[in-house]
Amino acid sequence: MSNTHVGWRSHGLLLLLAAVFADNFVGRQILAVMIEPIKREFGVGDTAMGLISGLAFAGVYALLALPAGRLADRMSRTRLLAMACLLWAVATMLCGLATSFWILAVARMAVAVSESPTTSASMSIIADLYPPHRRSFAISCFTAAPTFSAVIGLSLGAWVVEQYGWRSAFILIGMPALLFSTLLAFLVKDPVRGRWDLAPAHAAHPLQSLGSEARKLWALPAYRCLILAGGLTTLSSYAIAMWNTSFLVRSHGMSLQHAGLLAGFICGGVAGIGALFSGWLSDHLTPRNPHWQVGIPVIGHLAALCALFAYLLWPQTVWMHLGDVPVPSAMLWCALYSFFAVWWVAPSYNLVTQLVPANRRGTAMALQTILSTLLGVGAGPLLAGLFSDALQPAYGIESLRYALLLVSLPVAGAVILLIRTSGYAAQTRYAHVERAM
Repeated sequence: MSNTHVGWRSHGLLLLLAAVFADNFVGRQILAVMIEPIKREFGVGDTAMGLISGLAFAGVYALLALPAGRLADRMSRTRLLAMACLLWAVATMLCGLATSFWILAVARMAVAVSESPTTSASMSIIADLYPPHRRSFAISCFTAAPTFSAVIGLSLGAWVVEQYGWRSAFILIGMPALLFSTLLAFLVKDPVRGRWDLAPAHAAHPLQSLGSEARKLWALPAYRCLILAGGLTTLSSYAIAMWNTSFLVRSHGMSLQHAGLLAGFICGGVAGIGALFSGWLSDHLTPRNPHWQVGIPVIGHLAALCALFAYLLWPQTVWMHLGDVPVPSAMLWCALYSFFAVWWVAPSYNLVTQLVPANRRGTAMALQTILSTLLGVGAGPLLAGLFSDALQPAYGIESLRYALLLVSLPVAGAVILLIRTSGYAAQTRYAHVERAM
């Protein structure tokens, strides 16, 4: 089909999906500037905060993500997202009303329930809004939304937390989801499934049981290596994102508000630019050589890992002042890390949509999300907290610096898995060509 079929309605729906995704992530990211005040109020340690920011959320999310992805393959995806947004708004506001650490943990689990359909349903919709050669940039617009939202979640969020308290911040970020729910329920139509597929008959294969579908997807070598690579990557990136503000406070002597401001504007803004650039780059290079769809993430991982090591090991020196905000010299490396760390997202997600038929994309993205959530949201922040507590007797306030170094190492495993993915994907493309001849 020609590009003229992609009109303003497609772009408008993409914008709405990105806004929903961004609001979801503000709810996750704002916890990074709440760690210190919540610790003081409830009298808990870094391990407990790793639990509340990660495992309590990730366990429920992972449990429900596959059934939610199945729902996205069976029912109207826009209506499913409308219900999810409404529940998310209520659950997020309840976080602000928690009277104990454990009540807050339960509220975070309720947030996880509401977020479980978001990625799978949204990615399934985007695959039906844009053809493959324009899909990476569209996906990057969707996935860049959370990185840009870090500007709100970390910088503005830090100001709200300091001025009005962390409870008010939770209630404030829950409100936009009520509007999103209304728009999705009454003004948006679900796009036709498999609109851009070259083989509609392939997309029409009947769905089987949930377990059978999951096993069939997992049996695809290229898909399996691809989502495992994504899981290892998010283990590192979520840990860095969740603890970066505290790292700047502890190791660079910054105030909470200034640390949140820098982490939000520099890390979030640069990561958003990196995500958009990688999507554009993938759409331009992959039609010429399909190996770029994996090559771009590999280059991004290697560059990001080098920059991250420099950032975490850089001494406490001030590069410049922006008004009354001291900018550590290390933030130059942090910006470089943020730019490259997201290069894997759009090309990898696009490849997932091409490896599976249209009526299985919700389930396929759900499996991807389960691994990313368990290893990233669940294990990443928790492991960083555990390492930090364990290293504290030896390194004192600097223990978090070395804990974050340790949780960054799995990215090397992601690079190996992506190289294997490239080989399997090439075999799959060759087999399709052979069958077509």
